Amino acid sequence: MKNLTDRETEILKLILEEVTTIEIADILCVSKRTVDTHRRNIMRKTSSKNLIALFKYALKNKIVEINKL
Repeated sequence: MKNLTDRETEILKLILEEVTTIEIADILCVSKRTVDTHRRNIMRKTSSKNLIALFKYALKNKIVEINKL
């Protein structure tokens, strides 16, 4: 499993905060397509098939804490 970049980690945190792709693009001043590419790379790098697996990855790797959501 490859490490996530700082940008991918930032996007992962936003995803877990239930921010939409379009909102993430606006927040980060990038295109929706760029966010989609990062999201796809995050899923691949974490070997996640869905958002539950992504959430479990984030908890296990201390990217997010349950009491901070």
